[in-house]
Amino acid sequence: MATLLRSKLTNVATAVSNKSQAKVSGVFARMGFQAATDEEAVGFAHCDDLDYEHRQGLQMDVLRAEGEPRVDGDEGAAEPPVEGDIRYQRGDGAPLPPSGSKDQAVGAAGEFGGHDKPKITAWEAGWNVTNAIQGMFVLGLPYAILHGGYLGLFLIIFAAVVCCYTGKILIACLYEENEDGEVVRVRDSYVAIANACCAPRFPTLGGRVVNVAQIIELVMTCILYVVVSGNLMYNSFPGLPVSQKSWSIIATALLLPCAFLKNLKAVSRFSLLCTLAHFVINILVIAYCLSRARDWAWEKVKFYIDVKKFPISIGIIVFSYTSQIFLPSLEGNMQRPAEFHCMMNWTHVAACVLKGLFALVAYLTWADETKEVITDNLPGSIRAVVNLFLVAKALLSYPLPFFAAVEVLEKSLFQEGGRAFFPACYGGDGRLKPWGLTLRCALVVFTLLMAIYVPHFALLMGLTGSLTGAGLCFLLPSLFHLRLLWRKLLWHQVFFDVAIFVIGGICSVSGFVHSLEGLIEAYGTNAED
Repeated sequence: MATLLRSKLTNVATAVSNKSQAKVSGVFARMGFQAATDEEAVGFAHCDDLDYEHRQGLQMDVLRAEGEPRVDGDEGAAEPPVEGDIRYQRGDGAPLPPSGSKDQAVGAAGEFGGHDKPKITAWEAGWNVTNAIQGMFVLGLPYAILHGGYLGLFLIIFAAVVCCYTGKILIACLYEENEDGEVVRVRDSYVAIANACCAPRFPTLGGRVVNVAQIIELVMTCILYVVVSGNLMYNSFPGLPVSQKSWSIIATALLLPCAFLKNLKAVSRFSLLCTLAHFVINILVIAYCLSRARDWAWEKVKFYIDVKKFPISIGIIVFSYTSQIFLPSLEGNMQRPAEFHCMMNWTHVAACVLKGLFALVAYLTWADETKEVITDNLPGSIRAVVNLFLVAKALLSYPLPFFAAVEVLEKSLFQEGGRAFFPACYGGDGRLKPWGLTLRCALVVFTLLMAIYVPHFALLMGLTGSLTGAGLCFLLPSLFHLRLLWRKLLWHQVFFDVAIFVIGGICSVSGFVHSLEGLIEAYGTNAED
């Protein structure tokens, strides 16, 4: 009893001290004298609960030690944790989840603990990055060389270097040093990084901005798949009395089953086949170009640029490198996260070489006749075969960004812990409710309408790259890096971040304005026709 009484008195004194310190620190943090980190915010929000649970756990330990006789040889036996200190003592050494809903806490625990999740190797992670930056949007790069010449080739290299760097610094924002000086992962996503930068005054503002940018990019990617499908089919069978808009409608009709998707297990089986088919198509195009090497128009490659259309080329090139959105999740699922930097290096070097060669060789072959989608320049016999493969790849690739966009919309707008605007899309039995199906069908129809009224692949690609690609790949990573790690950055890192932010901002605004002007001009021309 004396031991129990002494323990209670000690716990009461400790609790009073901890509460006082937490309240004072919280007041100063809210007044802006100190930018509270996520861990400090958790301490302010959960101090009372954690302290109470910790004291209950200590009392139970004392009672158990006094009431149960010790058996020799049981020192190494593992005892199950009591309920009172399960949340306080995290056996995996991971940081506490950010304050918020229970769903967030569970997700954070799953991400940081994550022992049950299958991990991927550096090669598998590199394959995923390659799929993202070596997709069918490479077909628009020769059109960028048409308006940029040698400067366009330089931008392909420059964009690869910058996107590789910003991918690395984005991952660096996931980590912080704990009290012992160890670097630990305290965030799990792009949204979490954005929220941390805006905390404590606007703890959810950054995440909303990233979500909006992510939705725009994903939806625009879906629109581009429909546009390129209609374009390829129209140019493959010009003799048929079917317009490009009609081909887009047919393609969308085939995509309507995407509205019923609950997971991507069925679609993921075709991802490897689609990627291999795309590499085969690239090889066929390059092989045809090499067969016409004697006629290459080297004199057509310019050192000057088309001031009006070159900013569009910047957006096209940037959009072909976008992969930052899923990098935090990818790095978190790697067996050896230390290999992430090496993986980023070789994937972007390979992408830079392959994209540069493909764009240059294709432009040298057709010079000023280069079209928005380079396969439209192929002879009729080869074009039909290649385009059919590309259409199949586009239709099979559509569900991936579509499903991701639907998930973001459902989590943002529909029931999630009582904070959303609408009720949940799924019932208790896991079935999709009518309004959830309506949302998905409306999204498919929206991509069709955009593809019908703005059927310009290169201009849409340039607009998306300038609007969201530059923001997610250039602007936000450099800004977040400066905001979260300012005290630890060397002068050259600060210089790189500021330079990338300034250059990226100029390119983004310029590319967006000129792409929008090009779309307005093209839309006016179509209306006159």
